[in-house]
Amino acid sequence: MQVLLAEDDDGVAAALVEVLYDHGHVTRRVRYGRDVLTYHRSSDLLLLDLGLPDTDGLDVLRALRAVSDIPVVVLTARGDERSVVRGLRLGADDYLVKPVRLAELLARIDAVTRRNTAQHATAGRTAARTARTVRAGDVEVDLDARRVRVAGAEVELTTKEFDILAVLAGRAGTAVSREQVLDEVWGDAHHAVSRSLDVHLTQLRAKLRRPGLLTTIRGFGYRFGAGRDGQGPRD
Repeated sequence: MQVLLAEDDDGVAAALVEVLYDHGHVTRRVRYGRDVLTYHRSSDLLLLDLGLPDTDGLDVLRALRAVSDIPVVVLTARGDERSVVRGLRLGADDYLVKPVRLAELLARIDAVTRRNTAQHATAGRTAARTARTVRAGDVEVDLDARRVRVAGAEVELTTKEFDILAVLAGRAGTAVSREQVLDEVWGDAHHAVSRSLDVHLTQLRAKLRRPGLLTTIRGFGYRFGAGRDGQGPRD
């Protein structure tokens, strides 16, 4: 398993990397919260310390949960009830207070991984039964074949344009955050490529020629088709 370890203490990090390696896990250690948002996509699980030098770990967890459902085990010296409750409510799968027994940590990692695997297996079976063509009015998006038709005519899109459309059409009728689009298309939830997203969206809208198809939600992100309470796309 690929483990991402966010820990600023070199001694603690070295001990954890060694134990995880001995139990068959490959670990990437990062020191800063910003690196979590850069490397999480190549990881199967995150071990997150809350006392990071650049930002609070709870803020990292909040930002991560806006773009990813990667299993997260908080491993921190912060054991007050308020922090524990906040961590779990923000989406941590487990919360351990240092010092922790290594056998317990490994057991908790295994338990979180099993739950996550079971959830994804269920979701995968559900997705397999779901049509992979999304329609909104006379616009048809074939997610598997990566083809788009408007009023029956095929529209040629670039790779990035289709990737953006696929993220939004795959959640048709639902608001998708700007950070999630950046993360899924560019693999980075930061705003370094934010301008590029704007340019691609402008080109995409021009090619589709359907002004109401891709709605901008001010201060949040975008939506493909109508909202949940409107006349939404049909699968």
